[in-house]
Amino acid sequence: MPDKPEMPKLQQVRQSEDRFLGSDLFEGNERALPPRNGTGVYREAARELPVYHQCDVLVVGGGPSGCAAALAAARAGADVVVLERYNHLGGLSTGGLVIWIDRMTDWTGRQVIRGFAEDVLDRMPREGLAGPDPADWGSRDPAKAAYWGQRTSAFHGTVCWAPTLDPERLKVLSQELLLEAGVRLVFHGWAASPIVEDGAVRGAVFESKSGRQALMAKVVVDATGDGDMFARAGAAFDTDIEAGDVHHSMNTAFMLAGVDMERWLKFRREETDGFAQFMQLGRDTLGFFQPPYVSWRSDIALFLGPRQSGLSALDVDDMTEVEIRSHRFMAGHCEFFRRHAPGFEAAFMMESASQLGVRHTRRLAGVGRIERGQWEKGVPFADEVGVSPSVSPKFPVISVPYGALVPRSLDGLLACGRHISCDANSHGFMREIPQCWLTGQAAGVAAALAADGGVQPRKVDVAALQDGLRKQGVFLQERSAAPASPAQIRTA
Repeated sequence: MPDKPEMPKLQQVRQSEDRFLGSDLFEGNERALPPRNGTGVYREAARELPVYHQCDVLVVGGGPSGCAAALAAARAGADVVVLERYNHLGGLSTGGLVIWIDRMTDWTGRQVIRGFAEDVLDRMPREGLAGPDPADWGSRDPAKAAYWGQRTSAFHGTVCWAPTLDPERLKVLSQELLLEAGVRLVFHGWAASPIVEDGAVRGAVFESKSGRQALMAKVVVDATGDGDMFARAGAAFDTDIEAGDVHHSMNTAFMLAGVDMERWLKFRREETDGFAQFMQLGRDTLGFFQPPYVSWRSDIALFLGPRQSGLSALDVDDMTEVEIRSHRFMAGHCEFFRRHAPGFEAAFMMESASQLGVRHTRRLAGVGRIERGQWEKGVPFADEVGVSPSVSPKFPVISVPYGALVPRSLDGLLACGRHISCDANSHGFMREIPQCWLTGQAAGVAAALAADGGVQPRKVDVAALQDGLRKQGVFLQERSAAPASPAQIRTA
């Protein structure tokens, strides 16, 4: 029998404050890959490219924000194309197995992330979704909070709307929602570079099995998650992170099936000493460790780690390293849990995510910004396009400005998803799936208005944008002042 691959030596890193869930974070220097030996340059010959399609709005990336942007733009009357590199929609919420959808309610139980979130979740079949009933949202009943706390739907003693779902159901549902709205889907196409003319993005060059082609659009929505389009088009961006923060780590999620999660949860809840010993044994045995989360089924366990720091999702070798480690993590965890964890005696490796679990790379430098100093104020931006729950009950809800989606100088493009304009601390919650739905829907409606009016996205009338969002079911706070004109968009 061949020797088992040696696991990388990883060490636990200190966590920062304002966490929803506790998690170990690991870093290590030992690499599975040898160093590269490439030198010099290769000059690619210039050539003419065929235009694949022309549209009003091109959405680059079919993840959570891209799906929301495409549906919103199509419902606002635009001709929309989604360019997606994988064979499905949903991004990290499907292919990345991030099937726990973070909180969409505030600390009173009011749902503040709505619109696309309701379009999707209201159509999920009952067997594909697990979470508390609306009557319990905002409940502080200790028994209910304890029950849902073990099921990732209660925080700070409050029951929240934060369900888990079947990723395959979400793939199909996302696809059908967009097709029903008339969106053109392009799977297996990788956006290589933006097409920029006179300081404005006019489309994108993409690669596929059909070769290298061009997609032309009046407005491009960058929903890549990493800001690939706006960065390559020359827009300014930020890369600073909070050291040791779990929100800036990477991993490949995986699921183990054949488990009894109710038995595991009972062990974790009732045998506190035994659970503590189990966790220590896991760390001592494997050198890294991650307990499971619930899924939408009691016989499937979800692992969203171990989370690894010190590696970049913009470096192909680092990305490969994370995948190699994560696949080994999956095998090691399955074997360990089968031997030592109640409810996991018959567990088997069901699936590892097809998409790398990236939390942070670039953040747009926009004309507006969400910042940590805003959290306590609770003042709506004049150009508010959505509302996010805050990280704890001591803060009011967070107003999301349209300016956070608009580059400072680059025209023809809007950003949405985890790379919008915000500081490193605020990124910790603005990168979550519901917030990506929120900013994607805002970008979609704005892009449709810009394309229809023949204006740049920064010139879109904010009042018209807010009215369009309300018509699509988005929750916005009451206007406390006249909406900002494009020239007045600023941070609070």
